[in-house]
Order: sequence, then C-alpha cells, then structure tokens
Amino acid sequence: MTDYIPNQSQEPEKPIANSPNPEINDRPISDKRANTLTGESLVDLRLYNQSKFDRGKPGWLILLWWFVQAIAFPLTPHPFNGIRSGLLRLFGAKIGRGVLIRPTARFTYPWKIEIGDYSWIGDDVVLYSLDRIAIGKHCVISQKSYLCTGTHDSQDPAFGLITASVTINNGVWIAADCFIGPGVEIGANALIGARSSVFENMPASFICTGTPCRPRCQREINKSS
Repeated sequence: MTDYIPNQSQEPEKPIANSPNPEINDRPISDKRANTLTGESLVDLRLYNQSKFDRGKPGWLILLWWFVQAIAFPLTPHPFNGIRSGLLRLFGAKIGRGVLIRPTARFTYPWKIEIGDYSWIGDDVVLYSLDRIAIGKHCVISQKSYLCTGTHDSQDPAFGLITASVTINNGVWIAADCFIGPGVEIGANALIGARSSVFENMPASFICTGTPCRPRCQREINKSS
C-alpha cells in the first residue's frame, strides 16, 4: 500500500468570512461592498406618512399614559384589579364592574377601549387600539392574545396605515396566544381555540380554530339546574 501524499500544488480551501478563528483574514460580510441582496423594493418607507391618523389625544397625554402603564401596572399586586381598572378609566377607557386585568396586559390607547362587566384580560394580552376595541360582558381574553386594529396597505408604495375596529361580543372566550385582526367581529358566546389567527368575522356560539380560523362546531354550555 502506498502512502497518500497531498498535492502540494492545490490551493488551500478559502476560509469562511466572519469566522471566529483569528487566523482568518478574509473580509467580513459587513464591509462596504455593494449589497448583493436581489430584487428592487416596491416600497419606499421614506414616503410613510401617518399625519392623518387621529390618536385621539395630545402627544403629552399619550406619553404620560405610556409612562403610567410601564411603571404603575407592573408594580400593582396581582389581585389589585381595581387599581388597574381605575387607571384605565382615568385615561378614558370604559371599564365595567368586576373586570379582571392582569398587570402585564397592555393597552395602546385606553380611550379607544371598552370592556364590559366581569370580563377577564389575561397576562401579556395586547390591545393594540389604534382604532376602537369593544369587549362585551363575561368575556375571557386569555394570555398572550393580541387584538390588532392596525395594518398597512400592501399595494401602497408609501405603506399607508389602515385601521379598523375589533368587536368581541358577550360571552366570548379567546383562548391563549390568539391573533384577532383589524375589522373582525366575534359573535356572542363563540370560542376561539388556542393559537388561532382570526382574519374574518366568526359566528355566534361556535367553536372556531385554526390559521386562518374557521368555525368547527357548535359551542354548547351545560347550564346547572
């Protein structure tokens, strides 16, 4: 058997750029060479303009609310729902009786939010209220769900802002980690299954699941005698 002798004339393998090996001197990817990513952007974000969007309150009050929410909400003890409801009312939200709101819930503009009696807003729920969000009585918005009233025009090179309200009728349960899109209305007593994404209206008294969310079967409530 003969020993293997490498071909000394072959060039060594070129090292990988941005390698942690200090012996590699190849130029990093982040240098000033021309951008090699392909395709011309159809959107020019320099044209974005939301001057026509009405936030509903002056800028100083919005900043004050964001400060209060960032500091006061997390510091309120878990069972002190009344304090959190009171803060929301102070900034214009319509909050019913017996509403439970967890300290980590977030409300963009409280003056555009209405929550009916005895409803629950879970941990890390986001009410992105660029437009009106109305939640009825005895509703449950479970943890990490996101109620979104804003989007953008996909055909507009200026990425124009579009807003539309979200309506959650009485007795609805939105399970954990759901997304509810702009313009959506959830019918009374519907159940939206965990991690569903809802982009259109859902009927009353149905169990609805999936991405995109679809009605699956009737929701039945066993009433005690």
